[in-house]
Amino acid sequence: MAELRGTVERITFRNPENGFTVMRIRVDGGIETARIVGVAPDVLQGERVVAEGEWVKDPERGTQFQATAMKVSPPSGRAAIEAWLASGAIRGVGGHLASEIFAKFGDEVFEVMDREPQKLLTVPGIGKKKLKAIRESWGEQKASRELMIFLHEHGVPPARAMRIYKQYGADAIHRIRENPYRLADEIRGIGFVSADALAQRLGLAMDAMPRLRAGLQYALEKEAQSGHCAAPRERLIALAASLLGVPDALVSQALDEEIAGGQLINEPVGGKPAVFLRRLHHAETTAATRLLALNAGPPPWKIQAGKAIEWVEPKFGIQLSPSQRAAIVGVLGSKVSVITGGPGVGKTTIVRAVVEIVEAKKMTVMLAAPTGRAAKRLAESTGREARTIHRLLEPDPRTHEFQKNELNPIDCDLLIVDESSMIDVPLLDSLLRAVRTRAGLLFVGDADQLPSVGPGQALADIIASEAIHVSRLEEIHRQASGSRIVVNAHRINRGELPIVPERGSESDFYVVEAADGAAAREKIVELIARRIPDRFGFDPLREIHVLAPMHRGEAGVQSLNAAIQAALNPLARSSDRLERGGVILAPGDKVMQTENDYERDIFNGDLGVVRRVRAREKKMGVEFDGRLVECEGADLDAISLAWATTIHKSQGTEYPAVIIALLKEHSIMLQRSLLYTAITRGRSLVIVVGQKSAIQLAVRNAASRVRYGKLRERLARC
Repeated sequence: MAELRGTVERITFRNPENGFTVMRIRVDGGIETARIVGVAPDVLQGERVVAEGEWVKDPERGTQFQATAMKVSPPSGRAAIEAWLASGAIRGVGGHLASEIFAKFGDEVFEVMDREPQKLLTVPGIGKKKLKAIRESWGEQKASRELMIFLHEHGVPPARAMRIYKQYGADAIHRIRENPYRLADEIRGIGFVSADALAQRLGLAMDAMPRLRAGLQYALEKEAQSGHCAAPRERLIALAASLLGVPDALVSQALDEEIAGGQLINEPVGGKPAVFLRRLHHAETTAATRLLALNAGPPPWKIQAGKAIEWVEPKFGIQLSPSQRAAIVGVLGSKVSVITGGPGVGKTTIVRAVVEIVEAKKMTVMLAAPTGRAAKRLAESTGREARTIHRLLEPDPRTHEFQKNELNPIDCDLLIVDESSMIDVPLLDSLLRAVRTRAGLLFVGDADQLPSVGPGQALADIIASEAIHVSRLEEIHRQASGSRIVVNAHRINRGELPIVPERGSESDFYVVEAADGAAAREKIVELIARRIPDRFGFDPLREIHVLAPMHRGEAGVQSLNAAIQAALNPLARSSDRLERGGVILAPGDKVMQTENDYERDIFNGDLGVVRRVRAREKKMGVEFDGRLVECEGADLDAISLAWATTIHKSQGTEYPAVIIALLKEHSIMLQRSLLYTAITRGRSLVIVVGQKSAIQLAVRNAASRVRYGKLRERLARC
């Protein structure tokens, strides 16, 4: 690491949110100036800077110093000190007062402000009120810099240090020393691992109770990330003990303390001891209670289903099948109901019919789905407005709380939620809070698809509980029976291998064999870049999507994204790009938002396209659903390349053409529901690239990963 020392001459750019700063300094010991870029505490003209980093060549700006850490100290000399005092760093001090202060204390002014601020009252123009403002300003400056130095010495990157200061202010160091694990709960981007590393540097004992309790919370959060609402007690103890490197007995003691304090909830699942995160226990219990309460009593409409069906058939020019008729009768006769089934069984037709029938009775119907693409597809199929569940619930960008709730419910008589297999337990709870007691609710979804990315398996548990009316559709309708995509999806769901067309024949489903992951990756790039656009006319950016079971591997999402980007986006090799964690982002790239961002109204799973990059300022403009969103600083951590995504992340989304990488290197993930979900993402074309043995392995493996929770029990026993 190189070191650069000097005095700040000019601040070219500063982002107050993340501390990213571009400045020019006069280097010590000479007349040269240098350009420095990096994260710094509040810095002003005339101050002294000591920067660590390296010299780099910027294509536009020439040689500059890329700082990984910066220490800033007050200036020296009359001109520099007076300029600094009058710069706005100290509230209430202008040019005249700055001269008066320096005349009184000279170069010792900062020592006076630090140790004997009362002496400032001897300066003409400074009274008690102004002294208070000066002390507060100086305290903020000092605290910010001390924190940056403290955290740098303990291995915390400057960008995270800025977030910590914005959260805790002048009390930051005291709070961190008191309990460094609070950072994992309260600071975005800092997890248990980072907080634990800081705690170890601060000398906290391996068996300290705050560490053990934080480790238990982290272990349960990891289980939640794997889809579980709870963990068996013994499994949790073993996981946390392994993570922390301490005996099981110590973890068991810490667990009892967490339970006694109410931070974790002890409740049996299936008759065996289990532990819940408090928020997930609350979500499960309230969701079950509200769903059963909502289901009690008659629906808000009075409709004779038989006559309604006779009325709607000629209106749509359709002939409903017996199973579709039965489903409509079930929905109209129930306050809460579920329609489930695979592709081509007529779920969309039923939804259209129900909407038309209920609206004909002057009732209000609202439509929602978990993702923007699913909501758009629902709107297109019904001719009505459809919103994402998050937008329907109206999140407050300041508090992240939903504004639609039991005190401010959704104003409708029937709420229809499509792609319900994607709804996790916390979102189910929030949704049910916002549904009027008198309203009806219809869940539509395919229970055989992969469960939600978040914790729980809400739709599957609702169906299995038998507490709610369920219509299961299995008959493939004539218009869908000609699609190999639909036929093969149902074959796979029954445990049968897909039908592969003969070489050269026309189909909407193909299998392209590849010997290994590297060969599969090459063929996928060729398919998306040339063969599919040439033969079928699909646009690689908007209409073709690549899916893989895993992130890593020769044919994993990361490797596929890099290869596709290199083939399709020449701007990824230009200077107009950003690089984060070894991943390049450039104009023209397909990207995905990976976290809910309520302030900017974009949510986990939303797909976008990078439209512009300002590399020098580390900013990027991304178009999401026709709206340009500015991303910078920590926002960029939630943006990932999305030429290829995992199959899990594709839920609720449908594309004209889908390419699926499926190889034995993915064996740990291969299961029937995964392949079934992947194939049902394609509307007009599906191509599986890989090994037939991998397809066979996936079809044979009917065992879905068990998700640990109690929603089904809570619904069934009431």
